Amino acid sequence: MNRLGKNTSLPSSVEHPSFDPAALKVGIVHIGIGAFHRAHQAIYTDKAIDARYGDWGIAGASLRSVDIVADLKAQDCRYSVVTRGADGDRARIVGSIVDAIAATEERERLLQRLSDNSTRIVTLTVSEKAYGIDPVSGGLDMSHAAIAHDLEHRQEPVGVIGILVEALARRMTLGRDPLTILCCDNLPGNGNIVHRLVAEMAERRDPELAAWIEREIRFPSSMVDRIVPAATDATRALAASLIGAEDRLALATEPFTQWVIEDDFVAGRPAWEAGGAIFVKDVHAYEKMKLRLLNGSHSLIAYLGQLNGLDYVRDVMAIPVHVERVRRHMEAVLPTLDAVPQIDLASYREELVARFSNPAIAHRTAQIAVDGTQKMPQRIFAPAMERLAAGGDAADFADVVALWLAYVITTEHLDDPRSSDLRSAAALAASAGSAPFFDIAGLFPAPLISADTWRMRVDSRLAAALRAA
Repeated sequence: MNRLGKNTSLPSSVEHPSFDPAALKVGIVHIGIGAFHRAHQAIYTDKAIDARYGDWGIAGASLRSVDIVADLKAQDCRYSVVTRGADGDRARIVGSIVDAIAATEERERLLQRLSDNSTRIVTLTVSEKAYGIDPVSGGLDMSHAAIAHDLEHRQEPVGVIGILVEALARRMTLGRDPLTILCCDNLPGNGNIVHRLVAEMAERRDPELAAWIEREIRFPSSMVDRIVPAATDATRALAASLIGAEDRLALATEPFTQWVIEDDFVAGRPAWEAGGAIFVKDVHAYEKMKLRLLNGSHSLIAYLGQLNGLDYVRDVMAIPVHVERVRRHMEAVLPTLDAVPQIDLASYREELVARFSNPAIAHRTAQIAVDGTQKMPQRIFAPAMERLAAGGDAADFADVVALWLAYVITTEHLDDPRSSDLRSAAALAASAGSAPFFDIAGLFPAPLISADTWRMRVDSRLAAALRAA
């Protein structure tokens, strides 16, 4: 079977862009060109260009992997996304990505792309841990390897914040136009966070640069939502059967997709609304809804799965007692949410249950369970604090914390940026319960550390989870 490329003849059933990708000029640089971006923002951009043609081609950069870049180049940057729903499987070829850059081998080319005047938007999906956020101050974490390196070697950056600051310094020196930096990672107020980190690093480097960034650069926040499991051989075989070609970058995803964006762009933007994006003045309510209802429930499902030998989200959701647990968690979240324009929360919750239960989506619980120290603060700790402050017992959130800690204690392969701290605490847990985890600097917020009754709930549920494991 031939490899997918620009000259591949596709079956009529396969969706593809109406524009010629070869004619597109780059207007967006995306950093973090993994599965999620390729099944989400790249498709929105495809549909935007279909609806209103413009120079919004994407140059996708990978900070670590060289394989994905090699595969993109081998396939003329084409790849397929298979949507798996109740009505069957549908394949789409994506054409909005027109260049691929491996930052570890082509750092200078990435910096040139970012500082080129044709680049008007930079989008980001690099995962929470890549930003180097200090868990206490919320600013730069000076102990983060990439942050420390990039402060010392500012013209040879390796991390996302260092790369952005060096590129912006070049744009200022070269007299380039302003641009917009749009974060699409699961962080509350993600635009504000990236703004702060970029500003702090720029200030340490050159106060004039920091002032220029404040004047010229925009950092809108956004909320993204789509379940995109890691691709497998089965994914690639399914795609090949639909498109009639080998596609090493094939992805499978669910029908649901959502993108809510603060409409604050300094140099134009694609017509992403053609793909269904929602533009708002303030994304905060949508972010909180998604982080706490979807992502928080996903964490609960992941740790239930890992502790009970259930490989996929759908496996957890096939067990009624776990489904009830997920529904109960969502009910506990509701009092912590604000009103969300255009969203009926009751319908949204039922839609989440259906999405999690989709038998065609093979989303591994192990994939979701990683990086708990980066995910739990916004998904679980924040609503727990709010419930306690409002006079509630926040018991459900204590249960999720206990499941996470039981997973940390029992798993053989702990993937977390604070794994050393967690392993040290886990070694003491047999005699001290959850206390060693609460002693980890900057992990749990002070209101939870001082909530004695709530912590007793964590201890009792942790003991029960460990007995059952």
